[in-house]
Amino acid sequence: MVFKRLLGSKLTRSLTVASVLLEMKRALNRGNNVRALLLLGVAVLAWKWAVIGLVAQGLASVIRRGSPSDSGSKSSAA
Repeated sequence: MVFKRLLGSKLTRSLTVASVLLEMKRALNRGNNVRALLLLGVAVLAWKWAVIGLVAQGLASVIRRGSPSDSGSKSSAA
């Protein structure tokens, strides 16, 4: 029950939303407008359900880790 109370706290939800919004800003800076729009939707949902924001953060970090190797191969081919 402590875990459920922690995830439902206002502080946790606020931090999750802020983290997702920072990820959205990174996506916009990189020109990933679709990803940024999806992350904005996740941020709205994360205010109600913090777990959604935490899962999205994990997925975004996995996707981001895969991106540099992909973009590096594209630039070397050009």
